[in-house]
Amino acid sequence: MAPVARLQAWACRSPIAEPVATSFGIMRNRPAVFLRVEDVEGAFGWGEVFANWPAAGAEHRVNLMADDIAPAVLGREARDPTAVFRTLEAALHIRALQCGEFGPFGQVLAGLDQALWDLAARRAGRPVAQALEPDAPTHVPAYASGIHVDAADRLIPEARATGFAVFKVKVGFSDRDAAKVREIASGLETGERLALDANQAWSPEAAATFLDSVGDLPLLWMEEPIRADLPVANWRRLPRHVPLAGGENIAGEPAFARALSEGVLAVYQPDVAKWGGFTGCMAVGRAALRAGQMYCPHFLGGGIGLAASGHLLAAVGGPGLLEVDVNPNPLRDSFGAIADRVADGLWQVGTAPGIGPAELPEAVRAAVTHHREAA
Repeated sequence: MAPVARLQAWACRSPIAEPVATSFGIMRNRPAVFLRVEDVEGAFGWGEVFANWPAAGAEHRVNLMADDIAPAVLGREARDPTAVFRTLEAALHIRALQCGEFGPFGQVLAGLDQALWDLAARRAGRPVAQALEPDAPTHVPAYASGIHVDAADRLIPEARATGFAVFKVKVGFSDRDAAKVREIASGLETGERLALDANQAWSPEAAATFLDSVGDLPLLWMEEPIRADLPVANWRRLPRHVPLAGGENIAGEPAFARALSEGVLAVYQPDVAKWGGFTGCMAVGRAALRAGQMYCPHFLGGGIGLAASGHLLAAVGGPGLLEVDVNPNPLRDSFGAIADRVADGLWQVGTAPGIGPAELPEAVRAAVTHHREAA
């Protein structure tokens, strides 16, 4: 028996010179929440909790861990992360329902699941990818993400020089976006691919107009052109010139199963730090592959969650790509530069035990705004 004896979480914020803009809001700093779990024998594991939104979300997630979730975790056997995740998801459902905060509860549980798998893999002396799937590869295809349509002329060449050959551009800002996308596509080199992400920017009518206007381009996918929670009939009315992608704003295996049965999405993108951790996202990824669809984990955060996403994709397998945000983020880069992990379009998952990082770098500790511990 190795019960959980200690939980810690750190909210961090790093200033950035250039804000990160999406169609629904602007990030003026880069936040992250890192979670550490330790059992009675001193074994430990790390995870990351989604903290990009709302603006004050990082500190809230730390308090949620310490005050609401830790009491349900401390003393619980830590050797079976899947069992812990499923038990806690059910046990905390009513509390999340009572306060209407399914997202925050799910996000903290996602970080906890990562940490428990990290702990288990460290005990076994294996990378998480191989703990989840013994034949998992050590490299996975990756793409450069977070590229604002107005900054593509600068960021795509930089990402290309880093080693990427697939690029995802954010749209949904103006009625000139389609023309800009055409210019970007015309500048790609042989073998390079382009995907788009609207971050739920448009009405179904506006999305259809945009998709019609770029439908002749060989786009890899169009991500969240409309609100993720709109009835499926709205999604079915969208033109299918471009494959549709989504999943970062879907939570729970029943919801993903419903999306798969509806057959609208061609690319499924659950986020390891937003819902499910390894346990939930692994199940969704494998279900997507069984259905003949693509699984590409979503991620836009710090260094632990990015590393976890790489392990997850390696374990699930298939033709998917790892999302790597190429905007400056010290809370990611302090764990290792992107250029040191990407070559020829492939991300090095890593062969160290667990997810990889064993402690928070000093630069990350210097960015801590809030810390809580429960034991």
